[in-house]
Amino acid sequence: MDEIAPEYDVLVLGTGLTECVLSGVLSVQGKKVLHIDRNDHYGGEAASMNLDAMYKKYGVTPDKQAQESLSKTRPNDWNIDLVPKLLIANGELTNILISTDVTKYLEFKQIAGSFVQQGRSPNEKVEKVPSTGPEAVNSPLMGIFEKRRARNFFKWIGEYQRDDTATHQGLDIPHATMKDVYTKFGLEATTQDFIGHAMALYTTDDYLNTKGRVHETLERIKLYATSMNRYGKSPYIYPLYGLGELPQGFARLSAIYGGTYMLNTDVDEFIEEGGKVIGIKATMKHDDGPGMKFETKAKKILADPSYFPGKVRVTGHLIKAIYILREPALDSAEAKKFLPYTKKSDSMQLIIPQSQVGRKNDIYVAILGAAQNVAPKGFYIAIVSTIAENDANPHQEVEEGRKVLGVEPLVTFMGSSIPLYEPVEGGENDNVFISKSYDATSHFETTTDDIKNIYQRVEGKPLVVEGLREGTFNVEQ
Repeated sequence: MDEIAPEYDVLVLGTGLTECVLSGVLSVQGKKVLHIDRNDHYGGEAASMNLDAMYKKYGVTPDKQAQESLSKTRPNDWNIDLVPKLLIANGELTNILISTDVTKYLEFKQIAGSFVQQGRSPNEKVEKVPSTGPEAVNSPLMGIFEKRRARNFFKWIGEYQRDDTATHQGLDIPHATMKDVYTKFGLEATTQDFIGHAMALYTTDDYLNTKGRVHETLERIKLYATSMNRYGKSPYIYPLYGLGELPQGFARLSAIYGGTYMLNTDVDEFIEEGGKVIGIKATMKHDDGPGMKFETKAKKILADPSYFPGKVRVTGHLIKAIYILREPALDSAEAKKFLPYTKKSDSMQLIIPQSQVGRKNDIYVAILGAAQNVAPKGFYIAIVSTIAENDANPHQEVEEGRKVLGVEPLVTFMGSSIPLYEPVEGGENDNVFISKSYDATSHFETTTDDIKNIYQRVEGKPLVVEGLREGTFNVEQ
């Protein structure tokens, strides 16, 4: 650890992905950064944990059957994510990784399949999400006439240009709704579902009837399609050894450019002057002593919501369940149920649109395994998540996602619903710039939106990462 300076340009509290990306970028840009976390590990709510740490965090003791099945695995064979997120291949986080050259510290593997559920049992279908005209023609999600209409819709998106009204199909794009667009192409409600939720990746149907969101929606669909085409199979990629590798990669970047990191450090008191937070009094903990106390000041303070509970508000509650699954024998009856539509994929992302299960919010199911180095061979990790809508029994809300797994989990990690926070103010008045909680979405696009928003508030200019550092990006197929 470097010697603590009396003042820094930026003090960052918490080592979640948002905080670590900002710490890395600001360090590269020449800012003097001190980065602190009360935990003894990187990642915060975006950390990846081994099996023993998960048992401790959730207070779980596996039953005899689970103990026997897991007895030949080691705790460190597991890297279990606390948030159910994947990276979109052409998304903003991927762009930031490439531009900052953090990819040199990480390896990525493509997620093998992107799927959507249509309908409810016993007539439900789980099928690959089509992203192009030719895929729409072959998709079993649609009938023959609907396939033709969907092909025309995707063809139009490929030709659409925001500034060329000749490509707008006669629609008043700035004032139209996506419902108007779907009606124009005659698309059925079920087709609208997988386009809006499995491709544009909206979590609710609010986008349908909101004017002025057509361009945004078409750009989201284009992002999905170009990400799918980048590597094939699916639009998602994933870092080997878990999402916890991402914040650590940006922490290394910050350190290379002079950033100072202190884990296992408590903030004892915030120093205020004229209504602004200008510094901290803190203690770096030691197992064999009282710890090292220090005081420092900073021009700007960035923090996750847990450091300033009085400066945030609750926007909803996330409910998630993390399951450990054992791969069944390939010729067993269970195997026919286990990931039945994935053609033996080693990983997958499944979206269950809210209208298919009588909800307001989608349900997300991510399944990872040995191919991603997050579980030993023969085991999978499944994470089911959604926004809680039932205060009386929120755990019931992930049940539809659990059913898709087709087998009984060996171990289940499920805590209470998790509050989602956002800052009450922007930070300009009190010098404290707070990040948002990680939401239930299956990707990091909302997280990168928050990263760019915080940077704009802190620096007074948009975040431009292109050209920060030259990097390359390889993904294992």
